[in-house]
Amino acid sequence: MRRSAKAPYGKLTLLLGAGAIALAVAMPGSAAAQDAALPDAAQDEDEDVIFVTGTRITRPEAATATPVVAITAENIEQSGVTNLTELLAQTPALFNSETNFDAAGSQARTGAAGVNLLNLRNLGANRTLVLVNGRRHVAGVSGEAAVDINTIPVGLIERVDVLTGGVSSVYGADGVSGVVNFITKQDFEGIDVRGQAGISDFGDAETLFLSATVGRNFADNRGNFALSYEFRDSGRVGFGDRPNGRYEADTLVRNPDDIPDDPNIPDNIFLNRIGYSDSSPAGALVIDNSFVPRFKGAGQPFDGGRFLPQSGFLAQGGDNTPVNDYQGDLQAATQHHSFNAFFNYELTGGIRFFAEGKYVKSENFTIAQPSFDFFTFVSQDNPFIPANVRAAGLDDFGGLLFNRDNFDFGTRDEIFERDLYRTVVGLSGDISENVRFEASYVYGRNETDYTSTNQRIEDRYFAALDAVDEGEFRTGVPNGVINCRVNLDGGAIADAGNFNYGEAPQTFTPGQCVPLNIFGEGVASAEALNFILTDTRNQYTIQQHVANAFIAGDFGGLFALPGGPVNFAFGAEYRKEQSDFRPDAISTQVTTFDPNTGVLADLALLGPERGQFDVWEVFGELNVPLLSDTPFFQLLEFTVAGRYSDYSTVGSTEAWSVNGQWAPVRDVRFRGGYSESVRAPNITELFAPRSGTFAFLSDPCSPVNINQGTEFRAANCEALITGLGANFATFDFDSDIASSASLEGIFAGNPDLSEESAKTWTAGVILQPRFLPRLTITADWFDIRLTDAVRTPTLSETAQFCVDSASLDNVFCDSITRATGTGFVTSYVLGPQNVAFIETAGADITVNYGFTPGNGSFGSFNLRANVGYLDKFEFLPANGGIVDDERGEIGFPKWVGTADVTWQLDNVVLNYGVQYIGQQLRFEQDEIAGDPDIAAPEFLALNQRFVHDIRAEFRTDDERAGFFVGVNNFTNELPDRGLSNAPTGWLGRFFYAGFRINTDRLGF
Repeated sequence: MRRSAKAPYGKLTLLLGAGAIALAVAMPGSAAAQDAALPDAAQDEDEDVIFVTGTRITRPEAATATPVVAITAENIEQSGVTNLTELLAQTPALFNSETNFDAAGSQARTGAAGVNLLNLRNLGANRTLVLVNGRRHVAGVSGEAAVDINTIPVGLIERVDVLTGGVSSVYGADGVSGVVNFITKQDFEGIDVRGQAGISDFGDAETLFLSATVGRNFADNRGNFALSYEFRDSGRVGFGDRPNGRYEADTLVRNPDDIPDDPNIPDNIFLNRIGYSDSSPAGALVIDNSFVPRFKGAGQPFDGGRFLPQSGFLAQGGDNTPVNDYQGDLQAATQHHSFNAFFNYELTGGIRFFAEGKYVKSENFTIAQPSFDFFTFVSQDNPFIPANVRAAGLDDFGGLLFNRDNFDFGTRDEIFERDLYRTVVGLSGDISENVRFEASYVYGRNETDYTSTNQRIEDRYFAALDAVDEGEFRTGVPNGVINCRVNLDGGAIADAGNFNYGEAPQTFTPGQCVPLNIFGEGVASAEALNFILTDTRNQYTIQQHVANAFIAGDFGGLFALPGGPVNFAFGAEYRKEQSDFRPDAISTQVTTFDPNTGVLADLALLGPERGQFDVWEVFGELNVPLLSDTPFFQLLEFTVAGRYSDYSTVGSTEAWSVNGQWAPVRDVRFRGGYSESVRAPNITELFAPRSGTFAFLSDPCSPVNINQGTEFRAANCEALITGLGANFATFDFDSDIASSASLEGIFAGNPDLSEESAKTWTAGVILQPRFLPRLTITADWFDIRLTDAVRTPTLSETAQFCVDSASLDNVFCDSITRATGTGFVTSYVLGPQNVAFIETAGADITVNYGFTPGNGSFGSFNLRANVGYLDKFEFLPANGGIVDDERGEIGFPKWVGTADVTWQLDNVVLNYGVQYIGQQLRFEQDEIAGDPDIAAPEFLALNQRFVHDIRAEFRTDDERAGFFVGVNNFTNELPDRGLSNAPTGWLGRFFYAGFRINTDRLGF
């Protein structure tokens, strides 16, 4: 729904008008234009000025009022990491970015295996604006704006700027948490060739990296062209390839010896050999109303191990399917080919044409989960049933029920092929001595095909499962010829609630069905598997068009303030985003329950999703240098910026910012700012079709969870369950057989979403003491409050938020259907909503220092450190609900940081780096508060960790070539007990070696 437009230009006009008034008041009759920027003491005088992110006004880094953390090409090389997201995730502001682990196996979001996304300030990848050279980049995931960092070539990067705070006024929407700007090399001349190979201490996770760039100036240096190719390859790593992913590994589970709860005994303890209770890869057969399996699929006695009550249907030992077998991969196999071309040419004096072209070919493969069955019915007519099982009696059901994890059918793997194209063309130049312009057009296209292997076709599966003896079916006398019932009578299969055959679209005709044997492991015929399984091919195409034009400069030719000339930038932008997701037609063959109608409905597991929006924008900035080079005012200035946007979806929005800085002396500078930013909902959030989905639920109203929520949970649960006619005193969803299966529900977009808005303020200090001329220390505080935040809660969160709110009258309770008489959750609807707020605050501290002791005979040293402190991270799921404080929990440590020191003497360069990860709680704070004996004290938190890296490089005398070796995580820090990726990541010790040849000084 398009909302009515607001009054145009509101705060933008107010801000720019205020700037103009300030000019009129402060403008002297005649003043010499002066440079308001403080010199950067960390730079040598002959070095080029560094220009930074966060403004379209050309400014050196030392002069910006907005906190920026820069990761340089040298930092990237010295890290030994060729995956940019893995490296950037070590930066405190990007700690929770979606790395290789999040893009593999069961962790990967649908259609996004192999995709790496940046998450700034823990506010989500969809709120992190990623730019390349200050321009937008086409997305990496269907329906979203988040950029796949794998498509940005490592070898071309000059530096990466990480900017905290709202930047919507400068760059537009999607940057409510900040921006990450990748600055690539410009006007490259010469040849640069690099190569690197590495392998983990476990003998896996092999990586290979090659890049080559060649560039040349021509036409008396009026033009430049450069070509670049980059290849990256990373090997697949399975969950079981690490100690914590093996069957013997410890898992934190509900203590079976503490039921009922004894407050003196820990509720959760570590046990090994944990499996999914009453399920097996060979099948677990239930033949009576006890619902306890008595046989394995082939007829052997079933060993149920030790059942772990109130643990979400887990068991220890026995024939149960190991939980860790279900996780798939820790890292997907990935391969990237990146081709880049750059061209610029001075057409006339001061007018330059520029163009960029990029093509990235990506291939990814990851293993996920198999299909599974829980309490699936098989008629007693089925001749595959083992004789001893049949003899034990099947009268309770007229057959039997089986639980099975179908690994022998083949896991549901994902194979991706991605083709990404991006083109930039534009003109830039000088309008006058004080004014320049730039106009550019960006087109991006992402074409992705992904194949999901071994997808089960539901109508075929249940038809093949309903096997009969052909002779017995026709004459009552068995003849040993096994066939599908549907082939013989052409009608419905035997049905005991598994599947309504008549409701589903039929994908075959009678006579084609091949009977399926599931009684044992690996007993199904190839013909039967070929009949019931298929590889689905899904496709999506993302397109982006961005036209941008602006003028920037200063009024130095007309007037100047005591601090120097007033700088400005004004411009306009048009952007169009399109996304088209096309699932394989067979994906619609999943029957699921539609809670809107109360009947079975044929809804696509992956429905087609098509959507687009466009936006027209105008923007402006003014930088007003009030004073400089005067007592107590070495520098005093402020900057205002504003942007007015008109969306085809949510209507008009406004964003603005005010920043300022004051340097009483050259050694100390204070800076701060306030901004209001916006993010419009993306295509998936708005236009996702109604599609079937599945999820597991540990009911918050179950006895094991009733004390692990807010103060309202117990009373709300009692009112909810009792109101449905169930006995709350005996209610235990986790003990019901239905909880062992994933619940069917609906996911859909929400066209009534409005834009998010964020209010951000920052305050900081920069120290550059003259007595240590290469030392820079910065300390900046940030505070971000995001309101009307768009978020899609999971099923578990939806159920929890329903009963953890002050009242049951909330949007989350409206999204869940519970059965009358039992109170069990039967269905649900998930979708994005504008929740109340997310608020975060903290500090960033950086230190950069370079020195050369004595006369240089001891070499030179460079020290760098970046420390992050999280003071607050609070999430309110709904108005009137309870604030969820996540500070200190897993993923939200209070302290994180990195530091490294580089020493160079002649041809030898040594680098030592360390990453610090602070303590994190295993459980949520409200869970610990509500259940003090939730675990033994020593297991409540993950202890702090240090990860150490070391690298040695040997260069030629002219430094045009070098060879390096290194070890990352040389103390082999691994995930904590019972975890797969926290707190240190899963990789472990990693060795690498490589070379570099750089001939840019030859002037080719």
